[in-house]
Amino acid sequence: MIAVSLFLGTYLITSLLPAVIVAAGLLVVARAPILQSRGTVQLRADADLETVAEAFTSPTPPVLAFQWGIADEVLTDGDTIRYRTSYLFGLRSAVVTVQTQTEDTPSGIHRAELEIMANNQPWATYTATLSRPNGETIVDVEYTSDRRFGLRRIPQQYFAEQYRDDALTAQGYTVVERELHFGI
Repeated sequence: MIAVSLFLGTYLITSLLPAVIVAAGLLVVARAPILQSRGTVQLRADADLETVAEAFTSPTPPVLAFQWGIADEVLTDGDTIRYRTSYLFGLRSAVVTVQTQTEDTPSGIHRAELEIMANNQPWATYTATLSRPNGETIVDVEYTSDRRFGLRRIPQQYFAEQYRDDALTAQGYTVVERELHFGI
């Protein structure tokens, strides 16, 4: 809406050529990879530590519900998981690959790291630290986007934020706290 207004305003004030230049500049800015997301989320679960640890290292980790939930096919090969998804009526497809690494500490803390690639390009890293103080399983998840994206992804980010906590709640987790940074 703003882009159209800028184009029309430039056209009305000057002429077609400056308006076309403004439109081209706006397209470049909208597609330029300038934004990155990162954040943390703390989850609480009633399930025991081993069950939650298995969930985070399974082919369907709770924090990746939007990836495996829409996948046409989920393939596993050891610690590597692939979600094959088609869209635009099958005209395009994407393969999301998740590489899982786990670590247990003597103090009873489990750590799972999920490295995600989309079409063989780095996408994001999720690190989940699981502990069980006071009889409740606590999961501290830190996530970082491994690539930048353009302004056209803002609506997608907005709608994902609207449903992300609901997706976790549906899987039996309570979102205790969430901190999100979305910007440059």
